[in-house]
Amino acid sequence: MAKPVIRSTLKNIHTLLIANRGEIAVRLIRSARELGLRTVAIYAADDADALHVRMADQAIALPGTGASAYLNQTAVLQAAAESASDGLHPGYGFLSENAAFARACKQAGVRFVGPSPELLALFGDKVQARRAAQQSGTPILAGSDGAVSLDQAKDFFASLPAGQAMVIKALSGGGGRGMRVVMNEDQLANAYARCQSEARGAFGDERVYVEQYLPRARHIEIQIIGDGAAVSALGERDCSIQRRHQKVLEIAPAPGLPDALRQRITDAAVRVAAQAGYQGLGTFEFLVDCSAPLDGDTPFAFMEANPRLQVEHTITEAVYGVDLVALSLQVADGRTLADLDIASFRPRGTAIQARINQERLLPDGTTGPSSGRLLAFDVPGGPGVRVDSYVFPGLTTSERYDSLLAKLICWHQDGYGAALRRTYRALCEFRLQGVDTNLLLLQNLLQHPDLTTGALYTAWLDEQLEPLSQPASHPQHHAPPLVPPTGNQSQTVDPNDWVSILTYGEASRGDLGRRLAGHRQREDGAEPVAATMRGVLLTLEVQAKDRVRAGQLLAVLESMKMEHEIRAASDGEIVALAAQPGDQVSEGQPLMFVLADTAEETVQP
Repeated sequence: MAKPVIRSTLKNIHTLLIANRGEIAVRLIRSARELGLRTVAIYAADDADALHVRMADQAIALPGTGASAYLNQTAVLQAAAESASDGLHPGYGFLSENAAFARACKQAGVRFVGPSPELLALFGDKVQARRAAQQSGTPILAGSDGAVSLDQAKDFFASLPAGQAMVIKALSGGGGRGMRVVMNEDQLANAYARCQSEARGAFGDERVYVEQYLPRARHIEIQIIGDGAAVSALGERDCSIQRRHQKVLEIAPAPGLPDALRQRITDAAVRVAAQAGYQGLGTFEFLVDCSAPLDGDTPFAFMEANPRLQVEHTITEAVYGVDLVALSLQVADGRTLADLDIASFRPRGTAIQARINQERLLPDGTTGPSSGRLLAFDVPGGPGVRVDSYVFPGLTTSERYDSLLAKLICWHQDGYGAALRRTYRALCEFRLQGVDTNLLLLQNLLQHPDLTTGALYTAWLDEQLEPLSQPASHPQHHAPPLVPPTGNQSQTVDPNDWVSILTYGEASRGDLGRRLAGHRQREDGAEPVAATMRGVLLTLEVQAKDRVRAGQLLAVLESMKMEHEIRAASDGEIVALAAQPGDQVSEGQPLMFVLADTAEETVQP
């Protein structure tokens, strides 16, 4: 059968290069197809079998592997030229907020689907964005007016009222990376170093700034769209359910937010965006002080602006019944908000997005990323249920990228309570085999009374993590009959191996124990300190023969674009190192050996 001719519904964009990977690349291809655009995928060597590569009309290999391949501006622009692409959508992450890259696209005659280079430079710098908000009359939190040295960070912390905390943030950051909360002066030096390191790795810019930390705050963000002359808002999202500054669950509209307060925050976002002549999609983020019951006069402060599509754009789409990716393409093609009749868009119902992440429960009770080969991947369905993902049975996921496996989006016309029940039902229908996930955490979370009443704040989930990660807090939901994964009929599927709500924590701990079984203590009694996940050994903070105390930082691993600290379990002596910075390590691999002190030998303070 002859391949159908693709006819673009846009005037200036006919072939769209997707400068991204994973679920967002799949998402962009789908909307582009509906607009009649020809799509071009790019891929790193380790993504050759990825779903977005299979779906696009053309796929072009990039040199190298991992995130660095997608950050290679020269290679991406060469792919655009080779494929005769006249448009480029960066999605989120990677090059989406890179002003220099957007400028290079313009010089190459390729339409960058997003804000102008000038707007990316303004809002990509968090300090400049704070200044712009302040100039528009929008309140901001106390903070530095630029990048700070360690000594300047110490001075700012000392200037805060007694008992208050601060947060160190990457100047070019986003997505919760390059952030550390400092509660006391003893934490400051290590937090500063970790922020710099994470920012350098994630954004190529190690500069950081500091800001007052609000321990009980709602994280409210406003979705805006502009055409360079006019700006409109498409409602708000509540992103307060976070762990280590990474969003886990998002809700639109924000439950329990007074209408008068909602309007004040929306007006502030539109005011800042209009002042800048905003063009394209963007999200303006605010913190709302929830230390007291909310009312129309509750204080709020501008936090940052993300001049791009957000991961959680899906729930705005569900509530407003629109395709934000299509709108971004149409605005980039030259259409105005009046042309698109944005003023007529009205919200209805409530939508919730749950992020299904690859992660495992570690022996110390914390969580870390997971990766592996997916033997099965069955997703929920039914009315108002959508799943955005990039995975399929047989795919081997990589620790080189972030941990997001899938996004579950549930919408219900009857409001927040009905949307919660639908989301819980859909989470119970997920069936995965091959990697550990956070499904148990999400299912327990959906039943917590604080969530059902809307009593949310950004530190809440970190405080509740331990009880929410326990299988005992969750009723049993049995998996449906299992069938061997297609394409691998010789694979035996054991129902007890299914990574689901019932095996999340127990399976993770058992796996690490099995991996350590081959690395018993040495003859001198020294015990291995093992890598808790696959990744790169970023730093070693100790040397052989060093004395260490319980809780002391020993090493830092990098996996799935996040840094993870490994600390001493007891007082003792480092008798030998087994790995070096830069090494690719596997889960359970010894990094060093520690001879623990006996009670009589414990180092005295």
